[in-house]
Amino acid sequence: MQIGDLRALALDIFSAAVDAVHPVQLMHEALELKGSLLQIRGLEGRGLELDLSDVNRVVAVGAGKATAPMTAALEELLGARLEGGVISVKYGYGCPLEQVEVREAGHPIPDEQGLAATREILDLLEGLGEGDVAFVLLSGGGSALLDAYPEGISLEEAGQTFDILLNSGAPIQEMNVVRKHISLVKGGQLGRMAFPARVISLVLSDVVGDPLHVIASGPTVPDPSTFREALEILDGREVTEQVPSCVRSHLEKGAAGEIPETPKEGDAGWDCCNTFLIGNIRHAIEAATERAEALGLQPHVLTMAMEGEARLVGQEMANTLAEAARSGQPVEPPFCLIAGGETTVTISGEAGVGGRSQELALSAAIALQGIDGVVLLAAGTDGTDGPTDAAGGIIDGGTIEKARQVGCEALDFMRRHDSYNFLRAAGGLIKTGPTMTNVMDIVLLAALSDVE
Repeated sequence: MQIGDLRALALDIFSAAVDAVHPVQLMHEALELKGSLLQIRGLEGRGLELDLSDVNRVVAVGAGKATAPMTAALEELLGARLEGGVISVKYGYGCPLEQVEVREAGHPIPDEQGLAATREILDLLEGLGEGDVAFVLLSGGGSALLDAYPEGISLEEAGQTFDILLNSGAPIQEMNVVRKHISLVKGGQLGRMAFPARVISLVLSDVVGDPLHVIASGPTVPDPSTFREALEILDGREVTEQVPSCVRSHLEKGAAGEIPETPKEGDAGWDCCNTFLIGNIRHAIEAATERAEALGLQPHVLTMAMEGEARLVGQEMANTLAEAARSGQPVEPPFCLIAGGETTVTISGEAGVGGRSQELALSAAIALQGIDGVVLLAAGTDGTDGPTDAAGGIIDGGTIEKARQVGCEALDFMRRHDSYNFLRAAGGLIKTGPTMTNVMDIVLLAALSDVE
């Protein structure tokens, strides 16, 4: 086996992982209709039986990168029972639907189209009554695609706040605490607006540990976070003075009790809201493991909770790969070590083009320079890594030298976070286009049996 073959195998394994978490398949696994009785099963082991003959109206709303195929599966299942709905998806992530309107909008920074789509969703939910059912379909990206702001905070000012937090390296958990508290729909507020209708949320997780109150900023579940916590995040990231004054003022008023908190556990009305997790990174990792074994590589799962600064995680992954190839621990080569999760990139100084998976791959390429017989792949299951058209990157021990031959020095590109252009020069970009799913990122560490 040659290094080119190993790169091809890694790409094959990644494709198998993504295919396993396609939303249509996950929806079919979670939902079953027998006559008028709809059975719903979540990964948590909880279930629900809903007799549709007792329901007045059924509508569907939602937001996220995977929401369009989730809705298509729901339409196929319910047929004419589904009266209509509205979903908000990232540009390029829509698909033709029969009963539900698809609105494409901005991600990761919200735009006017996203606000307009949210207004349509709110108008629909506010028109529901007792005996009606609203399916809320949520996946990664929902935080940016489903939003409405309090009076006094504009789209531009909210966007500046999120951009500042992204560049500070804030993980999605911190981003969403702030988002919830400058929003009218996040942190359980959407579910509260639908009362007294029944709300059934189906969720595809893109967050380590699958906390429902974090995924898409938890619009239909109680919110444990507070205005005070949002202020502490701004302080901890040292960006308080950078965010617009109207945002600071709103959060300060909330912390002082002048603005109602987001809904909490135990508040009235939550018995009408049921939320089910239908897919997560575990599905993708299990599929990657099965595919690696079928291709003749010994699989071993390192973690499903990968987090941290992308460049540092890249170094750690490279060291793990090199040591495993040398020592045969935890498995003998040829092998494929597998990790899942989501890293972050903290921007400092000059900023080029790239994403967290590409920066991880570039960092690993530097650490693996000159080592034969090893390959590292890092890519997002959604097909989009940062503000680029690439899903991630794939590198080997010869990547740095290949780039140097065309005048690209890796450290210069790393210094300015320009991983996209480095990997493009080195032939290491992975481009899948929109995958219509999103369960965080996957890293594959593969080695030949004759590593030197």
